[in-house]
Amino acid sequence: MKPHFKQIVIVILSIFLLSCSSEETPSEMATTPPAVIPPSTQVPTIPISGSVNYLALGDSYTIGQSVCETCRFPEQLKASLKAIYPQAGFSLKIIATTGWTTTNLISALNNQNLNPGYDLVTLLIGVNNQYQGRDFSIYEKEFPELVNKAIMLAKGDKKNVIVLSIPDYAYTPFGTTQMQGQGTKISNEINQYNTFAENYCTINGVNFTSITDITQKGLENPSLVASDGLHPSEAAYKLFVERMLPQVKMALQD
Repeated sequence: MKPHFKQIVIVILSIFLLSCSSEETPSEMATTPPAVIPPSTQVPTIPISGSVNYLALGDSYTIGQSVCETCRFPEQLKASLKAIYPQAGFSLKIIATTGWTTTNLISALNNQNLNPGYDLVTLLIGVNNQYQGRDFSIYEKEFPELVNKAIMLAKGDKKNVIVLSIPDYAYTPFGTTQMQGQGTKISNEINQYNTFAENYCTINGVNFTSITDITQKGLENPSLVASDGLHPSEAAYKLFVERMLPQVKMALQD
């Protein structure tokens, strides 16, 4: 082979080898690990037995205005717990009436001789303070009082108390027709109530479950609104229960 031809061949081979070394196979390429997506909150089920006494405190959202008796969220929660813990017995007491404010609920609790031995207490209150235009300072004073009453009724153990946020009725047919033009005001005021409640619960180590975003889908998903065009439907309450269950399970299994 002639010298100059050999040089050309060597150059071509060198270029070929360099290009091969720069093309790594997929298994050899450095890859960025995929982002880890945390799983949704799941609490392992630990069997419980004996009797579980549940007390639900609130207003129309707790009594289940315009839905069937077994459709309201306390009854759906009780049914879910019975399915999860078949060895346990469950009892439910509801103290709630449509239209009640924090003041009304405090009065009702003061007039009942309740046994402070509940294993679970839920509290959802405040929408009527907002709807009736009561001064926000009343809620600032009475909400902590109700939380403390709930803790006392829950065997004095705050882990057995779960506070739910106030639904946003601006996202209902009632909110858009009867309260025409006030949707933003309603949402802002309810947000003020919920922010106060959540901050209070966080500071004091009380469980707080936000369900407001579920109700804010009421206009785009009419099945989340009851037949009265104002209150949550059975389907909405089912979503409330699903949101609450992890905290409820931790409370009962601890």
